[in-house]
Amino acid sequence: MNISVPRRVTAVAALAALALAGLTGTGASAAPAAVTPPDIPLANVKQHLADLQSIATANGGNRAHGRTGYKASIDFVKAKLDAAGYTTTLQTFTSSGATGYNLIADWPGGDPNQVLMTGAHLDSVTAGPGINDNGSGSAAILENALAVSRAQLQPTKHLRFAWWGAEELGLVGSKYYVNNLPATERSKISGYLNFDMIGSPNPGYFVYDDDPTLEQTFKDYYAGLGIPTEIETEGDGRSDHAPFKNVGIPVGGLFSGADYIKTAAQAQKWGGTSGQAFDRCYHASCDTSANINDTALDRNADAIAYAIWNLSSGTTTPPAGTVFSNDTDVAIPDSPGAAVTSSVTVSGIAGNAPATLKVGVDIVHTYIGDLVVDLIAPDGSVYNLSNRAGGSTDNINQTYTVNASSEVANGVWKLRVQDKAAADTGYINGFKLTFP
Repeated sequence: MNISVPRRVTAVAALAALALAGLTGTGASAAPAAVTPPDIPLANVKQHLADLQSIATANGGNRAHGRTGYKASIDFVKAKLDAAGYTTTLQTFTSSGATGYNLIADWPGGDPNQVLMTGAHLDSVTAGPGINDNGSGSAAILENALAVSRAQLQPTKHLRFAWWGAEELGLVGSKYYVNNLPATERSKISGYLNFDMIGSPNPGYFVYDDDPTLEQTFKDYYAGLGIPTEIETEGDGRSDHAPFKNVGIPVGGLFSGADYIKTAAQAQKWGGTSGQAFDRCYHASCDTSANINDTALDRNADAIAYAIWNLSSGTTTPPAGTVFSNDTDVAIPDSPGAAVTSSVTVSGIAGNAPATLKVGVDIVHTYIGDLVVDLIAPDGSVYNLSNRAGGSTDNINQTYTVNASSEVANGVWKLRVQDKAAADTGYINGFKLTFP
């Protein structure tokens, strides 16, 4: 990470209705019953970690970007996936004067317009072999990918796995991938799941809170085990999910803690030692194969399978009338004042937005003739909805129809409002997009 026992559960009805639809907006139709994923063998994940440790030992003690240990790590993972029937792509980039590598692996089949992507960074820091950071995430998603192959899984959505390079230098590999992905391809990714440090020796059970559906999927899994979780804040935005989140792709993931200190309350509910870091060997030479908590690694590897199997099944077509909304009030400053925005994140909609996109606008204002109201598409294109119309009328509560067919549907859409004349004030009360 780039920052300074019951085993099996059956999905609950809430997951079946919410997670399988793969939507962050409201209006999702009922989904089929959740599926039961396989048990991910801890011994297999540990063997991958032992292999990564051996690679580091044979290559100067690390697997860092630009070093022989990293390329050997990529080659090791690629060989496993090629043998398992994946289509693999080695993407190269340059950072700090050295060639870097991302490994992308696609499982055949599934809806190519609905891609569930799972990733982890494979590089270590130069100080050590990086077995928890991030051999743990890399090994766990590798074994999950191999479990997909063993099961000959035929999910409704297309499955893609990724191992990122140069994360420790500032998310370089994942940024390169996202920045070089055409907008049409970005729009096909219904969710990205990130796993960075999931076997910490003094572990916590942290869940990313970036997307409600993906967050709830992992919470449901751990609730089934009777294990409380907390929201991940220690490295928020500082691992490989950040580039995906920044372009409007829903993200989620798990984390077992780095160099923050475990509190007494956390030790009481999770075990371990309070007053010590979750990982005392974070970014150090002692981050070896001995620096792993087997129970945390086992639980998190199984949680990954739970998410992949359930989120990739079920319908991939959003129902008619799918709504994405934001009801948070946003004050509109009186003139002269800056424009303000309300945002919604659209996901799970294949291809472009419709020619009849419905834009619901609810603005409370005492003189709407002062206001300029625009819809801003994810690529920054501007669609004017109201240009100082309405005179002295109070409030805008109206649904506009916009031909947005030239815009990729998925991403962050904004309602922008600016007051152009003095004396009257108000606020955005609500903003919603309805996809027919």
